[in-house]
Amino acid sequence: MVKNKKILSLIMTTALMMGTLAGCSGGSKDAAASSSSGGDKTITVWSHMTSESEFPKLQELVEKWGKDKGVKVNCVDDKGKTQEYMQAADSSSAPDIMIGIPHDNLGTFQKAGLLAEVPSGFLDPSKYTSKGPIDAVTIGGKQYGVPYAQETVSLFINKDKAKEVPKSFEELVTKAKEPGVGFSYSVNALFYNLGFLTTQGGYVFKNNNGTLDPNDIGLSNEGAVKGLQFIQDLVIKDKLIAPDTTDDIAKNRFMSGDAAFYISGAWDTSSAKAANINYEIAPMPTFGGKNVTTALGVQTAFVAEKSPNKDLAWDLMKYIQGNINPIIIDSGRIPVTKEGVESDAFKANKDMIAFSEQAKYAVPMPNIPAMQAVWTPAGNMLTAMTAGQQDPKTTGEEMVKQVKEGIAQQ
Repeated sequence: MVKNKKILSLIMTTALMMGTLAGCSGGSKDAAASSSSGGDKTITVWSHMTSESEFPKLQELVEKWGKDKGVKVNCVDDKGKTQEYMQAADSSSAPDIMIGIPHDNLGTFQKAGLLAEVPSGFLDPSKYTSKGPIDAVTIGGKQYGVPYAQETVSLFINKDKAKEVPKSFEELVTKAKEPGVGFSYSVNALFYNLGFLTTQGGYVFKNNNGTLDPNDIGLSNEGAVKGLQFIQDLVIKDKLIAPDTTDDIAKNRFMSGDAAFYISGAWDTSSAKAANINYEIAPMPTFGGKNVTTALGVQTAFVAEKSPNKDLAWDLMKYIQGNINPIIIDSGRIPVTKEGVESDAFKANKDMIAFSEQAKYAVPMPNIPAMQAVWTPAGNMLTAMTAGQQDPKTTGEEMVKQVKEGIAQQ
């Protein structure tokens, strides 16, 4: 799985679409303008799938559908930015379908009126590994995207330094304090810490039956403060993690054998293999007796609201939905469907199984524009807390205060 500039591109919502385009089927943005010519329909698909292996296979897939249906499919490998796509979406060069979009971008697009609502019954909850993927594409109680892949963090374990997988984080801390064991992760990044804040009852924005409320922020409630206290203790009381530990520092500690336990995502499995570490990956241990509700990122596709060919676009989307699992499994992604994670191809990759198990408990990062006001103040407050400059309760209160100020400025 690609690291997506990984968390940052998911978080910041700034680098997604359009730009330099390399097409297939004569793909170009000009071709997107042709919805019909002499009765011959054209469907345009823009792909932002980041793995190099994915686009050619997607191209082959959609062209097969087009051949079967007698429809020309113009498939474009999109490398550009959000703002440029939003401009194109209001022009004749807009695509009918976009695929490869992190779900936390959907709120911005929906607010701009760019997303067609998913037809009733298109997404069958019984077919998904958890409610998370559908929640990720739900805005205001309505669905605006089709999920196809997911990612979250789990626990990497150096088996030469830790013979058993800890059942709880409390057990992990005790084990990690032993000489030569150790524990590390990017301790000031909200993405890696969200699970500790939410497992005991904290939340970013209150979810009211599919509608996120940006006025109800749960980063300073009792449950969130319990998580913040645990994080601060790892640094100040337990002295397991240095207060300035970044993603790169944490990764280096694990890959060099300095830390036996490490929290990260599937994007680090190739590095672990290259480092010749005797490792395994396990779902997160429990925290406070509960499964850890880590942050979930979901890759999605959507139909453009201004598509002149919505019926055909949804027909193609259904075809993509039913045939995309082999493509994403081959590129190291985790499917969102039970069929995908139960397939022999997926089970052959032992590392991915742990991530798929953890994803069942993960909660999607908020997909509304207000989330853009969360990441920076949260990171700043975590940094101040782990440096011992403020207590967990004050940290949560300052997070909420600064997030509200940021939302007011949007």
